[in-house]
Amino acid sequence: MGIILTQSKLYLGKDLAEVETFDIAAGLACVYTHRAPGKDTENEDAAGLIPCGESGGAILVADGLGGLPAGQQASGKVVFQLNEAVVNQCREGISLREGILDGIEQANSGLINLGIGSATTLAVVEINGRCIRAYHAGDSMILVTGQRGKIKYQSIPHSPVGYMVEAGLVPEDDAIYHEDRHLVSNVIGTADMRVEIGPTIEMSRYDTLLVASDGLFDNLLIKEIVDTIRTGPLPAAAETLKNRCHDRMKPTTIEQPHKPDDLCFILFRPVNR
Repeated sequence: MGIILTQSKLYLGKDLAEVETFDIAAGLACVYTHRAPGKDTENEDAAGLIPCGESGGAILVADGLGGLPAGQQASGKVVFQLNEAVVNQCREGISLREGILDGIEQANSGLINLGIGSATTLAVVEINGRCIRAYHAGDSMILVTGQRGKIKYQSIPHSPVGYMVEAGLVPEDDAIYHEDRHLVSNVIGTADMRVEIGPTIEMSRYDTLLVASDGLFDNLLIKEIVDTIRTGPLPAAAETLKNRCHDRMKPTTIEQPHKPDDLCFILFRPVNR
């Protein structure tokens, strides 16, 4: 069991030494975020856990674009704005969906109005009891896997390589090595930003939800991630995922994915009832 969340928990430019665990939305959530190994500047990933009643809420991860100005400011702003909108809608008894979409629009306008060209990816999951729905812009990803490793949902990265994988032009295991893997085609902070909304999914008692920045998916293959998170206690799975990803970021002579980057992920499972 984790700490029971009665108010939002936001991670804006933070470096965690260990995985943190919370009770939220009638489930258990594990969070980890840390800047890239050896990085002197701020962690440009941000995350949030936003409870709404006993069985509802939202979890989100944002990844500020490092090649543009103020990446940490961009990711922090969108997480803060989403939190404000969702909390207000929850307090007024309005749907989480409206709060999420309003928050995204407000954050997008806010970043554009800054006038400095900052932008961020965003991956959000709305939780209503056992039912979840994904919202995303960019290449931070959302994945739901069953206990036996069956992938029940996987978001498509808004990137040239992501679209090539979806079209069957590049095998998924090869995409992690692609030279254009870093390119993103849709982000928060642009006039043509679009939000992709996933289907409503009912989670089974042993399903695991993952929301993460590309620091995870650029270092571990999907099958490696699924094998790590699908079974066992959730805090242990989160700790193993953290360690495997950080090990992969270390220099090695073995041919394997390797891209030091800021890392942020949230694991969630509904409480067994």
